[in-house]
Order: sequence, then C-alpha cells, then structure tokens
Amino acid sequence: MNYKLGLKVLSAAMLLSVTSASADVKCKAVYGEGERTFKLATGSPGELGLLKVIAEKFSSINNAKMCWVKAGSGKSLKYLKNKDVDIVMVHAPAGEKKAIKEGWAIKRTLIGSNEFYIAGPKNDPAGISEAKTVASAYDKIAKAKAPFISRGDNSGTNKKELAIWKKANIKPKGEWYIITKDFMMASLKEANNVNGYFMTDSSTWVAGMKEMNNLKVLFKGDPMLVNHYHALAQAKGATKSQDLASKFVDFIASEEGQKIISDYGVSKYGLPMYNNAKNTH
Repeated sequence: MNYKLGLKVLSAAMLLSVTSASADVKCKAVYGEGERTFKLATGSPGELGLLKVIAEKFSSINNAKMCWVKAGSGKSLKYLKNKDVDIVMVHAPAGEKKAIKEGWAIKRTLIGSNEFYIAGPKNDPAGISEAKTVASAYDKIAKAKAPFISRGDNSGTNKKELAIWKKANIKPKGEWYIITKDFMMASLKEANNVNGYFMTDSSTWVAGMKEMNNLKVLFKGDPMLVNHYHALAQAKGATKSQDLASKFVDFIASEEGQKIISDYGVSKYGLPMYNNAKNTH
C-alpha cells in the first residue's frame, strides 16, 4: 500500500469510527425557536412532556432551541462523556458522581424527584402487597416465578432494579424474567400485556394508569424507591453550546423552573407528576 492510499484508508476508518460512535445521537424532538441549538439527553422527562414545557419557556428568553436526545440515564451519561450532548437530566447517582469526579461534567444540580412503584397483576400472585421492604417484594416475585419485566437497558431504572435484586441476594434468570430493552412506558405496557410485575416511576404510572387495565400499584414507600433527578452540564468550553447548557441548569434550578416542575401534570391528571427539589425527600 502506498503512502497516499494508506492515508485515505486511515481517514476513512477514522470517519467511520466517529460516525458509528454518534450514529444514534439523533433529535427525538426539537423544542423552541432560536439561532442556536443545544442538545439534552434524558428519558422519562422527555417521554412525559415535562422537558418540552421547560425547554419552550427557556427558549423564549434565551433565543435558543433544544434538541432532545431520547436516552436512558446510562446512555445519556455516555453521550455526555463523548461530548455528543451538552447536558443531561438523569437519575443514576453513582454515574453522576463519577462524571463530576473525573471532570467531564459540572454543575450537578438536584432538579426534582419522583418515586418508584411496583405495579403488578391485580390478584398479586406473588403476594408483594404484604412485603415490608422492596427487597422482600422482589424475593417473593422470584420465589413465585411470576412474570417480571426488566428494562435491561442500563438506564437509571434498570440500575435501581439490579441494586434491589442484589440487596435481596438474588440473580434473576429464567422465563419469568422478561427483558424489554425499551423505555419506561413501553415496558409498563408490556407488563400489562403479560400480566406481570414492573417497577415503574410514579410519573409514568400517573400518565398511563388508565390504560393499565390488568395492573395496579402493589408496593411503594420504601426509602430505596425515591428517585432523584439531577442535571449535569458539559465542562466549560467542552462543546460549542456548553454556555447554553449551563444557563439551562440554572433555569431549571430557578424559582420559575421549579414551579414548572411542581405544577406539571396537575391540570391534566389532578396531581403533580414530579416533586420539585424543595419537596424532594
């Protein structure tokens, strides 16, 4: 191979590598109007519409639009580390703290919370409604070999689920343990379809409960099930829109941003879908 040809092959390989790494970083939606765009990765807050409301308000005062990249917490943090997005809204505390410690994220800010519920068949074949702890509830499901839906996607929800199995000293496997590799609402619907158990966040349950004719909430209230959301931005100068990401973190934490979070869902469902940071426990 001559020198020029070798350079061409090397350049093509490098381009393919970059393309492959960011091929799935696509805008699920674009919110607001403005001359500049910043990218934010998150899952349920985008699925449930909260992100759209916050982004459109932010856009109206900052001449910027937001590209929402739909991803669970694990993938969102990966995108942030790879500089594919400018900001994330996630619920994966260990990963968040690692990002700050290693210096590829800044401004980790509590923006609010919801909680996890264990929904399941109305006749509760595993008897989890009698459990005292969430680990005990999982133990009952495993012993009954009742269908259990797992997202299995390295999301914050999946990480929490695996932590509970670990606390219960159980490695789930078998036909009863069903992995969807899908997002929250789709996985909740699958649990309804197969009459199985699923750990859903309270916000998704509020949005979808009228469609879940086979399910009801059977367990909640364990402190382990509190679900904190944080925003993290790129380090200063890391991406061309890092300044907008930093401003967005400040906006979410502001009184106006926090009011949007605490009010969201009330008009449609009669109760809020998220707690703001002040009401997070």
